[in-house]
Amino acid sequence: MMRFLLLFITGFLLFSCQNTTEFKKPTWLFGKWKRINNQPDKFTYEFWNDDFSGIGFTLKEKDTVFKEVLHIITKNDSLFLQVTGVNENPTLFAFIQQTDTSFTAENKQNEFPKTIHYWKENNQLKAKVANDEFSIDFVFEKTK
Repeated sequence: MMRFLLLFITGFLLFSCQNTTEFKKPTWLFGKWKRINNQPDKFTYEFWNDDFSGIGFTLKEKDTVFKEVLHIITKNDSLFLQVTGVNENPTLFAFIQQTDTSFTAENKQNEFPKTIHYWKENNQLKAKVANDEFSIDFVFEKTK
């Protein structure tokens, strides 16, 4: 009986100490978003797919003047925002804070931005990219 009890307690402790991290990725990003606080001669969009891949781009007249490919990925039991197309190699921003309607991701080694904050407010998607010197605010509305 004592051996059974010891075996049960050992098994229980091993099972309860397992790291079962479950991530809730931000599904509220999904859709096609158009920036409404843009410069008058530019149009900026972010399109997010249900596989957590996205694209951000800015048009000036009919020319693409900026483009980045975005992915939310899981790596080493953590969530990251991966940005490709701006620098030579993909840049990873680690999630450091998350709620049901927001997240903040950070990469202190990146020159700009060091932090990226996304949040949903009413029917708008908002974002702020920043380093220690300045920040840029984005306000998007969903397109049809």
